[in-house]
Amino acid sequence: MTSDRPAARVVCVDALGRVLLMRWRDTVSGEVFWEPPGGGIDAGETPLAAARRELTEETGLPGEAVLDTWIPVPRDFHWLGVHYVKVEPFYLARFAAVPEAAPVVLTAEESETCLGSAWLSSAEIAALPDPVKPPDVVEIAAELVRRAEGCASGA
Repeated sequence: MTSDRPAARVVCVDALGRVLLMRWRDTVSGEVFWEPPGGGIDAGETPLAAARRELTEETGLPGEAVLDTWIPVPRDFHWLGVHYVKVEPFYLARFAAVPEAAPVVLTAEESETCLGSAWLSSAEIAALPDPVKPPDVVEIAAELVRRAEGCASGA
């Protein structure tokens, strides 16, 4: 089965320039991987609203931290026996400190599959033994930060 269910993700960058990644285990394939927080867009919800909601639910971080700065990211992955092929908006959230992240509201599926989260440097991401999805998340984070700084400076 293939799905193109709309979803949005959030690339969180802390005061040390690290990226927050969630660690998941697919209970069908057994694969363990890391990816930015995010998830499905509910009916009537904008991608930005979904990104803000998902960030708070999955990490406890404030949804208002998600900026209206995003880039489209092609995705092609399997999750729980479903093949997803789509383009997701990846938004940016920046934090002046190093906030602690912990889930607040997880679905039953997420509770069974979420293995935690971590703030990771680009070197730590490159050294992870499990795959990172998408694999170019460090470059995506850098592009989002560049765009946000360009907007802030009026460029």
